[in-house]
This record gives sequence, C-alpha cells and structure tokens, in this order.
Amino acid sequence: MKQLFDEVSYSCSKLVTQKYSTSFSLATKMLSPKIRSAIYNIYGFVRFADEIVDSFHEYDKELLLNKFEEDYYASKEQGISLNPILNSFIHTVNEYKIPDHLTQAFLKSMRADLHKTEYSTDEEYKAYIYGSADVVGLMCLKVFVNGNNEQYEELKEAAKRLGSAFQKVNFLRDLKDDINVLNRSYFPNINLKELDAISKNIIIQDIESDFEFAYKKGILNLPVEAKFGVYMAYRYYRKLLKKLKNTPSEKIINTRIRVSNPMKINLLARSYVKYKLNLM
Repeated sequence: MKQLFDEVSYSCSKLVTQKYSTSFSLATKMLSPKIRSAIYNIYGFVRFADEIVDSFHEYDKELLLNKFEEDYYASKEQGISLNPILNSFIHTVNEYKIPDHLTQAFLKSMRADLHKTEYSTDEEYKAYIYGSADVVGLMCLKVFVNGNNEQYEELKEAAKRLGSAFQKVNFLRDLKDDINVLNRSYFPNINLKELDAISKNIIIQDIESDFEFAYKKGILNLPVEAKFGVYMAYRYYRKLLKKLKNTPSEKIINTRIRVSNPMKINLLARSYVKYKLNLM
C-alpha cells in the first residue's frame, strides 16, 4: 500500500504543476517520461513554499513556513511524509542525491520574502536569486544527469544562469504585484515605481546575457532526455522577454504581460521542428 500512497503523492505534485503553471507543465511534458515525475516533484515543493510567502496573507506565514520546513526535515529522516508534496519531493531528493545545501538555500530565500522588501546591493540581489532560482536549476540538473557528476560540474554554471534568467523575467513580468501587493523591490539601484526605458533595458540586457550563456554552455549539451523540455522552457521565456522588451515601461508597471495559450502551442510546434531538424 505504500506504493499506492507514493503514486498518489506523485500525482499531487503533477497536479500542482499543471494548476499553477501551464508553461512549466507544458515544458515538463516534453521531457523523457523517465524523469518527468521527478521534475513535477521538485516544482511541487518549491511552489508550495513560494505560495506560503506570496499568497497566504490572512495567515501567519512565518509559522506556516517554519512548519513546512520542520515537516520536510522530519519526514526526510523518517523516509515518509503524510504531506504528499513533501513525500514525493523526498523521493526525488533521495533518488537523485540532491544535496541538502540546495534545499537550505532555497528555503533561506523564501524566508527572506517574509520580511525583506528591498534589495539595495548586488550582493543581496544575487544571494536571493541564487536561493530562489539558481538552486532550483541545480536540483533539476541533478535529475537530468542522473548521477553523472562530471557532467553536472560541466553544466552547473549554465543551469544557474538559466535559473537566474527565468527568475529575472518573472520579476519584470510581476512588477505590478511585487510593488503594489507584496511591497517588494528586487532589482537594486533602480526605482521600479518609476521604471524608465533606460533602466528597463539594463535589466533586459542582463537577462539576455544569462540566456546566451545558458543556451550555448548548457542547453545544447544536456542529455537527450532533458534537452527538448529545457529548450521549450527557454523558448517560452525568451518569447516572454521579447514581449516585455517591446512593452513600454509604464505599461509593465501597471499590467502583467503574458504569453497566450495559443501562442504557447504555436511556440511548441515551431520549437519541435527546430529541435528535430537540429536547427537549435
């Protein structure tokens, strides 16, 4: 019966991915079936922690995050959790030997969101992005290389840069809510409430640099089981960045820019053709 519970746990993580992110869910479907569940399990864990600090305003968020972290470590020691999201994540952590320092760094950045509202130095900004995004890329990379430590070392900088790029695009896309609802300002030395074209272009150039490095040094060299799925996610975020680049600064502050579902499907089809014809 434990196997049945584990299957239910995996299904819960998959459902969380599908409900919270159509784009990530679509990209994950493009991965090999052998590794798909593990990526759902990672997403379920990071999404629940993120939801605690971003959405549960009517509850004691610090108490909830503390309990979530305590339950994770207690369950990891026992090898089982009655929280299906934690249970499935523990399986992936153990199977792919995801080091604890990655989980710790992630939870540290989530905890910063409880109290910290402004990142005034590059050091603070980079530390937050490392914990909130880079380590998630490294967790996924552990799954992609499946124990090949040499390959992991070769690709880990690219995985971090891709995670950074995704997170920075999210910051720019979610500017309206971050400023008006969550009272957060992530980009240092930029007045986001009065974002101008010059400041926006500085942010975009930084993101494009991350994308270029991640593509050339990472995506093109990924194992075949992971390459198309990661390429699809990359193409989606590049499309979103292009839309942000072409959107006036004042509109970004007041509107959440998104890629429509029909456009995502079109992007998938064109990406698949490029991938199959080796035109990446």
